[in-house]
Amino acid sequence: MSALDDDAIALVGLALVLKNKKPKKREKWAKDWLLKRKTYSHVNLLNELRFEPLDFKNYLRMDEDTYRNLLSMVAPLIQKQDTVMRKSISWHERLAVTLRFLATGRTYEDLKYTSVISSQALGKIIPETCDALYQVLRREYLKFPTSEEEWKEIAQLFEELWNLPHCIGALDGKHVNIVPPTGSGSEFFNYKGHHSMVLLGLVNANYQFILVDFGTNGRISDRGVLHNTTFFEKLLNEKLNIPCTDNIEGSSKQFPYVFVCDDAFPLRTDMLKPLRQSQLDRYEKKIFNYRLNRARRIVENAFGILANRFQVFHTQINIEPKKIEKIVMASCALHNFLIVNSATSYAPQKCFYQEDIASGSITTLGYNVENSNLHSLDRRNSGNIANTAK
Repeated sequence: MSALDDDAIALVGLALVLKNKKPKKREKWAKDWLLKRKTYSHVNLLNELRFEPLDFKNYLRMDEDTYRNLLSMVAPLIQKQDTVMRKSISWHERLAVTLRFLATGRTYEDLKYTSVISSQALGKIIPETCDALYQVLRREYLKFPTSEEEWKEIAQLFEELWNLPHCIGALDGKHVNIVPPTGSGSEFFNYKGHHSMVLLGLVNANYQFILVDFGTNGRISDRGVLHNTTFFEKLLNEKLNIPCTDNIEGSSKQFPYVFVCDDAFPLRTDMLKPLRQSQLDRYEKKIFNYRLNRARRIVENAFGILANRFQVFHTQINIEPKKIEKIVMASCALHNFLIVNSATSYAPQKCFYQEDIASGSITTLGYNVENSNLHSLDRRNSGNIANTAK
């Protein structure tokens, strides 16, 4: 038999197989209960919670008026068009489920049962909405000072509220726990024995972030976290427009404008941190530590409020690093937005450190980060410090 005959027989066999093969039944593109979003969605619950303001605030971390204001701001960036195949998920549903994700830290698979949105769709909707929130809010609520006058306004408020002159911000960093991406090895593995990415924050006297830097992997040394930022590069090159050394009010002594921080950061002429216990050999040094720590605790308290209100920070965030960045940046922008627009419900008095003025001791810790998955940066060795900084 020739090769041509073999080919002919093979073709006939293939034709018979294809003829007898039953066409595959097309699978439905959505489960029946997911098609009944209008009936089962948590948006219906929100309509009922409008009559219970405290429950509404607890559910979305803000009152209804603040939510409506936020929705009007972000709607143009998150609304989608209906198609001939299906109706789009509304911007109201998109924002509500995103806020609920930030407030609870629940997984997409869990949230799909209350939002009646598939976990695959949530994996797109939540990062997109977080990105839109950050883009909308950062211009007004996450502004970094660009002039000497703006820095002096921050310093004036620190002196009025916390009795520390020439302080232009409290600086700190936290490790945000994550589930590492597949194949990343030890890239995100930190000294605490967890996988993390680092959040660096600079806070004003009103517990608002004026700088947020996120994305450095947890393996980088804590010293390298600051050094890898554009902020530190500009600080070294004197491009932040920080005011020059000036007289302290009511005194002839001149003093530079400084950031206050803890032992995770270097001691510099523009960065002050508390003296260590072994150095407190004079009463004046103890007073210095007391005054500086009052101002420095503001950033600790701000991280505590952020983590307690947005309990996604109590979890190991299990999505891609780029999407984690959108979630963290949106949370910080929302924190500032709510401090301004909904302070009594978002950050009531119990959130803050309280102290006994007579004894100088803390009587109430307020919201702190101890019970969250935000871990402090490691303390650094003093190393070589310039005499001018000392």
